[in-house]
Amino acid sequence: MVSTKVSTRILNAKSLCVLAAIALYLATIASISVGPMNISFLDSIKSLLPSSIFSGNSADLPTHITMIVQQVRLPRTLLAISVGGILAICGAVMQGLFRNPLADPGIIGVSSGAALGAAIAIVLFSELATSYPTLLLFGTVPVFACFGGTIITFAVYRLGTGVNGTSVTMMLLAGVAIAALTGAALGLLNYFADDQALRDLSLWTMGSLAGANPRSLWLAFITLIVLFAAYYRDADKLNAMLLGEAEARHMGINVQSLKRRLIILAAAGVGVTVALAGIIGFIGLIVPHLARMLIGPNFRSLLPVTLFLGALLLLVADMLARTIVAPLDMPVGIVTALLGAPFFIWLLIKQKGRL
Repeated sequence: MVSTKVSTRILNAKSLCVLAAIALYLATIASISVGPMNISFLDSIKSLLPSSIFSGNSADLPTHITMIVQQVRLPRTLLAISVGGILAICGAVMQGLFRNPLADPGIIGVSSGAALGAAIAIVLFSELATSYPTLLLFGTVPVFACFGGTIITFAVYRLGTGVNGTSVTMMLLAGVAIAALTGAALGLLNYFADDQALRDLSLWTMGSLAGANPRSLWLAFITLIVLFAAYYRDADKLNAMLLGEAEARHMGINVQSLKRRLIILAAAGVGVTVALAGIIGFIGLIVPHLARMLIGPNFRSLLPVTLFLGALLLLVADMLARTIVAPLDMPVGIVTALLGAPFFIWLLIKQKGRL
């Protein structure tokens, strides 16, 4: 009986992964044909395929159409997929680690800490940005962002943990306080920043995928692969943590080492997303909760489903950002906030008795 239920759940998880992958594939195709410039779906596909496939018809496409699709829309689409996947699996792991669906990298201040670290790097090294953009993208900004996210994560965790365990109320309050402090620090940096750094800071604080390029794609995809592999390796330990820290210790798990490793990985993942796309909130809150409602809390099936759904949600949000106020480009962080804030309020109401 138990094996039948487990097999059914695994089958459902695999089916959901397949459906999410198909939906993500269709959304990816739709994304390359969505934007301020009206480019037909067929022309968008032609611009990505060799001309021989269409018997030379793609050679008739104007050069600017090919450049827009290949150099703007495709990198932005792929960055949305990777950033959405990173934020979703980091949110799932943090919710499992703290054993509460309200835990989210943005809500508890991790994203704000990473943004502050990235902002410090932008202001300090703004003069090097024009001469060494690759160094800024792959070196100082991600390192500072990961460092800032790690410090904030451990600070929130220490403030929210007492003799009776981890209090989600204390974590939320600590996240609000830290978000206020980082907001003040960002405002101070905006005051002293030059014009170029000020434009970069404004873009990142609202969250945007407009700066996607091949170099950022490599960093995002490598981060996504490393994070998923590391999290999936610890899936059974995360399942044990859902039973409680005491039960996990009885099962031979080094709880403190696991916590430190998962927190550092989550902070690194969020730091990379902030360095590449700015603060994009609520993806790590909405997606894991929906995935648990669909397939349950088992991290063996939860992580891949969360990855696909997170990529799909951010890609759809980015398409909305490109079309709602076209020809203007709305920051995608605004769209995710509009979608996620009501969901968070609903979760607060649902968890009110437990809090």
